[in-house]
Amino acid sequence: MATLREDAITCSSLDGALPANVRSYEGATAHAARTGSCAEPRALVTGVAPESPADDAGFTPGCWVLTVDGRPLRDSIDWMWYGSDDELEIGYEDTEGDRGTVVLYRDEGEDWGFEFDGALYDGIRLCRNACTFCFMRQLPDEARDTLVLRDDDYRLSFLQGTFVTLTNITPADEARIIEQHISPLRFSLHCITPEVRSAVIGRHAQHGIDVAERLLDAGIELHAQIVLMPGVNDGEELRRTLAWAYAHPGILNVGIVPLGFTKHQDRFTESFNDEARARAVVEGIAPVQERAREERGHPWVYASDEFYRNAYPRDLLDRLPSASDYGSFDMFEDGIGIVRSFVDDWRASGEAAETCAQALRDAGVRVLFVAGCAQREFFAPLVEASPLAGLLVPLFVENDYFGGNVDVTGLLCGCDIARALREENERAGVDVAVVPKVVFNDDAVTLDDMDIAGISHAAGVEVHVVCCNASEFLPEIAALVRV
Repeated sequence: MATLREDAITCSSLDGALPANVRSYEGATAHAARTGSCAEPRALVTGVAPESPADDAGFTPGCWVLTVDGRPLRDSIDWMWYGSDDELEIGYEDTEGDRGTVVLYRDEGEDWGFEFDGALYDGIRLCRNACTFCFMRQLPDEARDTLVLRDDDYRLSFLQGTFVTLTNITPADEARIIEQHISPLRFSLHCITPEVRSAVIGRHAQHGIDVAERLLDAGIELHAQIVLMPGVNDGEELRRTLAWAYAHPGILNVGIVPLGFTKHQDRFTESFNDEARARAVVEGIAPVQERAREERGHPWVYASDEFYRNAYPRDLLDRLPSASDYGSFDMFEDGIGIVRSFVDDWRASGEAAETCAQALRDAGVRVLFVAGCAQREFFAPLVEASPLAGLLVPLFVENDYFGGNVDVTGLLCGCDIARALREENERAGVDVAVVPKVVFNDDAVTLDDMDIAGISHAAGVEVHVVCCNASEFLPEIAALVRV
């Protein structure tokens, strides 16, 4: 159901085929892919603010910062931690390869003036697990390297919202997390019974729980995630897992996402796509949610949007939890509350819908809006009940590139979009087509390396990129057809 995707699909951020928002994470992974695990941490300077302390000291893009007050600079967390003072001794290497140190001073509240490449300066922490549901092991052979990088880095969990298992955490890592209060972290929990965890995650599974409990005891907070697999960690095992998590107040909330699988594997053939299974999950967590509302003021455990879509395909809009249930939407990027947010934004955009409809009528065109099949149950009825019926036409595209049960908009590939548009053009003709920008990464390419020009060429129709929310894309479409 989530419509988010980015270039760096990781084992932590694509649990259940629901990628977190890792747009900034791409820079970190690209840098890590270039540098690997660095014997010597070093932060590449990519920009220097004019008249800043960094500029006054002579730093330029291409220099490296090696240490701060004699301590290695491992990542941007270190920079935030060490750089809080108003006097720093910076160890550096300049563009000629010469090394030295310089003392920088700043006025209170002044920025030091450095811009660094990425968030990690000592390489990325890789995953050492053998998770049965790992999406990385289900990608096609031709997938580019950044798509299959199996990270498990607690620093990216804090900085950019990826989920980590904590199975590769060392005592030194624990000490640092506690000292620098790197909190909250996003924790891949999945299950609690030792033998189930070992079967699902691998031989390091218990270490992740042990670390989590020590961090929680030290005041570190966690957002937890469960990737739910039929007959593995649902039912009674899910109840045990939620009971363990609820007994730890430092676990702020728990998100449950369904197993995601592609056609490029032979382990899985089913998830929670059928109505009965999905409804059993939604109804099974209801007592825990009710208790949490009474004791904590919020539902605490959340089923991702897929569960509601699959459980209530005929009356989804009436069955969605209210926005107040999602609170501050802490787990939005895991597909929890995205549909509610979209629906509320659409319903608040009535004037924009009227304006857009008039613009389409004046231009005498209809616009196809490309979306994943996961949006069918809510997007189609919203459009049909609006002034845009027959003018803005959702085109729900099957994801043949990944196959399996992958159906979110954010994981659509250029080849499938072009195919669907080409077929629609042959069937009924296409005036204008739009694709939400969530399909593209920061380099403006899809997961199969197509840009919008390539999609337009392959489809044989005019295709444009628009925003993802109605309050933004409706005015964009209106402006597009007025040109």
